[in-house]
Amino acid sequence: MHYTGTIWRPPYEAASLLLEVTAGCTHHRCKFCTLYADLPFPFRMSRMEEIEADLKEAQRTYRSFGGRRITRTFLTGANPFVLKYERLMGIAELVHSYFPETETIGCFARVTDITLKSDEELAALGGAGYDGLTIGMETADDAALRFMDKGYLSEDILKQCERLDRAGIRYSFFYLTGISGAGRGESGARATAAVCNKLHPTLIGVNMLTVYPDSKLYGEIRQGNWKEESETEKYREVRALAEGLEIPTEFAALGASNAFRLYGVLPKDRAALISAIDRIIGTVKEEDLRKYRRNLPHL
Repeated sequence: MHYTGTIWRPPYEAASLLLEVTAGCTHHRCKFCTLYADLPFPFRMSRMEEIEADLKEAQRTYRSFGGRRITRTFLTGANPFVLKYERLMGIAELVHSYFPETETIGCFARVTDITLKSDEELAALGGAGYDGLTIGMETADDAALRFMDKGYLSEDILKQCERLDRAGIRYSFFYLTGISGAGRGESGARATAAVCNKLHPTLIGVNMLTVYPDSKLYGEIRQGNWKEESETEKYREVRALAEGLEIPTEFAALGASNAFRLYGVLPKDRAALISAIDRIIGTVKEEDLRKYRRNLPHL
C-alpha cells in the first residue's frame, strides 16, 4: 500500500479500509498543527494508478483473510475532499469496482473544500457514496479562528455545512478544546454550541490542544502573544460545550489528547456526561492533568 508518513484517522474509522489519495494538507498554516511535519512536502495527490494498485492489493489481502466485506473506505490525507469533483467521482468508481459491497466513502475535509463544489456536485458525490465526512471545525470562536489562521470563520462553517445537510452528506465535527486561549474557553464553547445547534453533525469529537515546540503556536506563546488554558479550564470548556448542545448527536472525547475518555449520546446522556466531567474537575489535580499533557509524545 502507498502510505506516506504518519496516517491519521478518526477513532471511529478503525474498521474502514484506509486508502491514500492525498498526503499532507492544502492549507498547512494552522498555528497549532504539527500532524504533517514528517512529510517532505505540504501536499500531494496520489496518482490514479497508485490508488488502483492499492485497491487491487487490498482486494487480494482481504480475500486471503476469508473474504471480509469492506463496506466503508476512508480516504487518507488531511483534506482529500479538496480534490476536484471529477477526481473524487473517479476514485469512487474505482472503490466500487474493487469492493462492490462498499456503502460509504469518508475522509477528512476542510470547510473551504466544500466551497469548491456546486450544490449539484455535492448531491452527486453523496449519490456516489461520499458520506460521513470528518470536518476539523475546531471552534466557532471567530477570534480564535483568525488567530490560528484556519482560513474560515463561523459563518463559513454554518453556510457550507448547511449545504452538506441539503445534499444529504452526513458529517462529524472535531472540536479543539483550548483553542480560544486562557480565560476564553467557555465562551468559545458556547459560540460553538450555538453554531452546531443550527446544523446536523452526527458526532462532535472533542480533542484537547497540545502545544508542541515545532508548532507556530509555541512561538506565539514564547513571544507573549497567546496564553494557554489550564487543563482544568479545558474541562470546564468541555462541560460548557456538552451543556450548550441542544441537537441530537454523539459526543465523544476518545482520542489520545484526552486524559479521560468520554462518550455519550445527546441529549439523553447529558446529565451523565456533565457528572463525569464534574468529577474530573473536582477530584483530579491540575498538576496530574499537566503531567499527562507533558508526557504525550504525539496525538
